Amino acid sequence: MDSPEPDRCRGVLHPAHAAELISVERLVPAAEVARFVEFYWLVRWDLTGHPPYEQKVLAHPNVHLVFEAPRARVYGVDRALFVRRLEGTGHVLGVKFRPGAFRPFAGHPVGDLADRSVPAADYFGPEVDRINARILDEPTAERVDEFLRPRLPAPDPVAEEVAAMVERITGSPDLCRVDELARELGVSVRSLQRLFAEYVGASPKWVLRRARLHEAAERAANEGKLDLAALAVELGYADQAHLTRDFTAAVGVSPARYAGST
Repeated sequence: MDSPEPDRCRGVLHPAHAAELISVERLVPAAEVARFVEFYWLVRWDLTGHPPYEQKVLAHPNVHLVFEAPRARVYGVDRALFVRRLEGTGHVLGVKFRPGAFRPFAGHPVGDLADRSVPAADYFGPEVDRINARILDEPTAERVDEFLRPRLPAPDPVAEEVAAMVERITGSPDLCRVDELARELGVSVRSLQRLFAEYVGASPKWVLRRARLHEAAERAANEGKLDLAALAVELGYADQAHLTRDFTAAVGVSPARYAGST
């Protein structure tokens, strides 16, 4: 199958192996939808002749609406390791909302969705289950646009501010302290924590740590022999041992072992 481009699989563990079984396509939403949605993603797999496969992902600070069998679901931020068991052949189409942008759809703090998935009908009504099969039959951006466009909430300026905050973090994996981020943004640490609980579904500390782990996992997968001491300094860890503990707690194996298995 076609290999996903690097930025499309950031957070996907063992991306080279995954690319042998799974294809990933990014679809662009309509302009008015893009205010709330980063992109749509279409994942197809064909495990014919292969045993079931567990794909592990270090999730991002985003809520997803996923059109899948037997019915569509909304996935909150998974703060642990997301694991999806795949078998046979199939596909799913997901909507990756911008950080904070699902809050206007939800009508309640997004933190309530953390580490959970719920039926999409809870937020989009029973019609989402009727259109789920249609979208799976014709998995295109246009189909999803048609569904979301009439359901878009009024723009939320706070959600857009929060999205910019998260972008600042994810674009700078060497940024590692919440108090530094708060000073840079001109807000208190407590205000930052409340905003993230309300709009993101994960704490600013978690988002900071996850950005560093994404970078570490990508470097481990792509660089072969890994200079852990240098990487720890680059990512703002106190030392190599701190990076190793953090990575092992999230991924389940040390960065050195992970690098040797990719």
